[in-house]
Amino acid sequence: MSAKDLKVSKLTPTIGAELSGIDLNRDLDSASINAIYDALIDNLVIFFRDQDLSPAAHLRLARSFGEPQPPHPVYPHVEDFENIMVLANDAKTPPDTDGWHADVTYQANPPFASILCAREVPECGGDTQWANMYAAYDALPDGMKADLADMTAVHDLGDFRNNFATGPNANEKIISAHGRFGSAVHPVVMHHPITGRPYLFVNEGFTQHIVGLVARQSRRLITYLLDHINRPEYQVRFRWQNGSIAMWDNRVTQHYAVADYLPASRCMHRITVINDARADQRAALAEAG
Repeated sequence: MSAKDLKVSKLTPTIGAELSGIDLNRDLDSASINAIYDALIDNLVIFFRDQDLSPAAHLRLARSFGEPQPPHPVYPHVEDFENIMVLANDAKTPPDTDGWHADVTYQANPPFASILCAREVPECGGDTQWANMYAAYDALPDGMKADLADMTAVHDLGDFRNNFATGPNANEKIISAHGRFGSAVHPVVMHHPITGRPYLFVNEGFTQHIVGLVARQSRRLITYLLDHINRPEYQVRFRWQNGSIAMWDNRVTQHYAVADYLPASRCMHRITVINDARADQRAALAEAG
């Protein structure tokens, strides 16, 4: 099984493709990994079916694209695999990812990608949606693009406040959480390091304030952009099965885990890839002249 066996089937004209003809449990050659990477860059989120992926293979696959994220400060991990986060939800532990977001944009350098593997899915419900931020930017009026060109926005822990701002010592816990997780200022319009294309970098989970505007103006502009982003034409919706895998480019997508399956259980294993090794190599070559 090699790169020539890989088949890429687009799910929508805008975002998403299903890849087949490859076994991710195998130690893939560089041509196969490069073909998967190219499909990711072209389609922003890619899916695989019927992959009985072992934790070791999951980690090996992630490392072929960049450095895996260290253990998550909140979520548990797979035993003996600290880089593999466990996202397990049911009626007693409802999910907290049911809102549009790109992962941890409150960090100065948000991660490149995530690889999510379905271990237990409900009989119905529990889909995930992804949205294309190239498309959202492209559809903006030219005047709005000009207005946004030099704007920046503050991102912080956003919805994660709910994990710290309740119960005894809530004041101390939320202050500590802000210090622990920090904030970041990012351009409202970013450019992809591989394609060079502009995309919107604002999400409802973590974007809090447009720099230079008063609070009222900032809220109005962020609300406008979030409403603009939330259009089906920019989105793909994926129905999970046990053994399904999704990989997405976190830089230019947002995702929403639909929380419609409770009280049923849903368990996913996720590895987040901090850096894009290929983009790093390209930057290093450019710097070297």
